[in-house]
Amino acid sequence: MPVCGFCAGTYKKLIAGAVPSIFAFRNVTAASPASSQKWRRKIERKSVAVSVALHEEICISTTTCSEPTDIAHEVTVQTTETGSSACVCPQPSSSHAENKPVLTTDMVDAVVQCSLLSDNCAFSVKQFGSNAHAIKYFTGFDDYDHFMFFFSVLGPASTDLNYKCSTMTTEDHLFMTLMKLRLAKDDTELGILFKVSERVVAKIFQVWLNFMFFQLKELKIWPCQSVVRQHMPLNFGKQFGSTRVILDATECAIEKPTHVALQSSTFSSYKNCNTVKTVIGCTPRGAVSFISDTYGGSTSDRQILERSALCHETDMFQKGDSIMADRGIMVQDLFASKNVLVNTPHMLRGKSQLQPEEVIYDRRVASKRIHVERVIGLAKTFKILRNKLSVKKIRDTHKIIFVCFNIVNFRNCIVGPSA
Repeated sequence: MPVCGFCAGTYKKLIAGAVPSIFAFRNVTAASPASSQKWRRKIERKSVAVSVALHEEICISTTTCSEPTDIAHEVTVQTTETGSSACVCPQPSSSHAENKPVLTTDMVDAVVQCSLLSDNCAFSVKQFGSNAHAIKYFTGFDDYDHFMFFFSVLGPASTDLNYKCSTMTTEDHLFMTLMKLRLAKDDTELGILFKVSERVVAKIFQVWLNFMFFQLKELKIWPCQSVVRQHMPLNFGKQFGSTRVILDATECAIEKPTHVALQSSTFSSYKNCNTVKTVIGCTPRGAVSFISDTYGGSTSDRQILERSALCHETDMFQKGDSIMADRGIMVQDLFASKNVLVNTPHMLRGKSQLQPEEVIYDRRVASKRIHVERVIGLAKTFKILRNKLSVKKIRDTHKIIFVCFNIVNFRNCIVGPSA
């Protein structure tokens, strides 16, 4: 690249060791010792304030730490013979200036690391006994008592599981499993929070997922006709009083399988990705009453219902019952032999437009069928159903979906009494 003569001369002058930022017309003087010490004290005060705030936030549950009485407290790090760091609580500053250490950034990082590794700061559900907002964020339940009620529903068998972790209580096992379902956290993050290894986190989640699946499967969620009509909303009962269940299908995205046959069986043309599909049924009041088996995304809604208990068991419906479903679920012929009516919006079937009375009927059906979509949306507040499930969890997908939708029945009803 050609260089002009002026630039070349300037370049040679700079090479000689001149500092471009210092010119002859600038009167640059060295900083006085007083200003240097003032700046050092300012940085030290800020470092102490930040370190004390971090230490109090992380070790708030530690009862041995004394409350700081001055902003200029010291946080020291002691190194044992094995090389591990231990967290020392803030102590009042000494009156002797020569004994006062300078707190650096490395010391602040060490305080944070030792606090995270401290056994007293491990995650536990009892830490949030009085924090209902945290319990709802981590588990979906309203408060700690609501969480313990669900724990008691699982029965005393939860304390006799084959796999146990001595560093965690049984309640924390359930708490960690619900955090995995609710927030879709990685095993690494949960291991850091609960002070266990990733292998232990994966084992606890697998054991408790299977345990909740089989325990909740024993609950009879299909109500009888009298119970459904007793709790039916007023407006719903006036328009569709014979409705027993509202059906709709939901899909959860999964990672693309490596096997070609699995790719074709799980690909959904509706979602344009690989999914698993499940048909969900709820009562007019919004309680989950039916959860089908899980199939690949290419399976149609009709094929799922043909293989479900709704068609094979004879005691699920009574005379005069009806089913409300979406337009795509065309199963009228499957339930005709049971004298069960299927209410779905009308199809055009070659018509240019629908009749006015058909449009009014379809609007009424849509306004009531929306309840099952609200229930599905409530279940998908568990982020594990919204994120792509890994290939390793495909075999447990039906258990994850079943547990998440069953937990919905333990939460507050989202359909009002006059809906």
